[in-house]
Amino acid sequence: MRIAWIGKKTPFCGNVTYSREITNALLDHKHEVSFLHFAQEHTHAENLTNCQDVPLPFIYKSQVYTIPTLKATKVLTDSLKQIKPDIVHASLTLSPLDFFLPEICEELNLPLVATFHPAFDRKVTTIASSAQFLTYQLYAPFLVNYDSTIVFSYLQKDWLARLGVPEENIAVIPNGVDVIKYSPGASRLKEEFKAERLFVYQGRIAPEKNVESLLRAWKQAKMGVGSKLLVVGDGALKNNLEPFYGSEYNIIWLGFVASEERRIEILRGADVFILPSLVEGLSLSLLEAMSCGVACMATDVGADGEVLEKGAGVVLNTRSVRSQLRTLLPLFQDHPELTTLLGQKARQRVLERYTLNKNILQLEELYSQVLQKPRMQIIRGA
Repeated sequence: MRIAWIGKKTPFCGNVTYSREITNALLDHKHEVSFLHFAQEHTHAENLTNCQDVPLPFIYKSQVYTIPTLKATKVLTDSLKQIKPDIVHASLTLSPLDFFLPEICEELNLPLVATFHPAFDRKVTTIASSAQFLTYQLYAPFLVNYDSTIVFSYLQKDWLARLGVPEENIAVIPNGVDVIKYSPGASRLKEEFKAERLFVYQGRIAPEKNVESLLRAWKQAKMGVGSKLLVVGDGALKNNLEPFYGSEYNIIWLGFVASEERRIEILRGADVFILPSLVEGLSLSLLEAMSCGVACMATDVGADGEVLEKGAGVVLNTRSVRSQLRTLLPLFQDHPELTTLLGQKARQRVLERYTLNKNILQLEELYSQVLQKPRMQIIRGA
């Protein structure tokens, strides 16, 4: 199958990881994949060959959203005409192009699938009760015109359905992780950082990630000198937090780690992975840590609580993250047998529910279903 994938390659975020893992897996399954993404124009659409990397011009991009140039729509359209894909799959990038894609694909008679990533809080029962759902309200009228939309949980499906997206056009396919690559294994991390116990946060340093609650809990818990907290990632709050939570508290800031091998080494060397977010979708970082056999603690937001439920990890309440961590951190420090058991349970949960291979099989089945359906007509006035 020839697939035109529209997604992100930079800057590093969950959407980037999702696009990388899925497209690589599709290539492994012998599909042809062209990757269209916002980048500097190092090539031209008219010169593209097999399995091409297609740059779309942009004015600004961040981990959250992207502003394309006026030329981007034409570059995208011309590229799709040349690629002639069987199907277009957009890993939505919070860009104005997301809203134009249905009309472009209708004009070219191309089936169009979306993956809808925005974070959500499964404890919020009404769409209008939180500002985070403005994105759902904004996108729903346009997702009506996609042939299918992939979400990570049935709660997301219910919200989009209530906003007018046909239920039959919403597919629930949870994130998946490569359990061969992300697996328990040897690591020299503890030797490198002269630590007996290693705790890890990996992700953006941004307000919604609630990293300061973890840092304050760590500081207040007065952890032993042999315990170290590694903070992996970059973001808007890093420069504000790092001066107040430094090496004097056995907190080590590693910044953004580009090497996947290094990130895997960090996870393999960790005893505990902590994700204190206030909102999430389904965290790939969490699944990667679980797949490496690390004991995990995460807040009950998005689908993360569902991933850890029934003993696969510790689920934190967003209203009392700091107080819970202040109690749990010393417990996990002093009882390695507990973290070993939770790590084994975490790995088993991923093997049962969240493998990349299972994700790809579901995706291939969805592609086949979409290709067999009559092409839908754009609903104007969205």
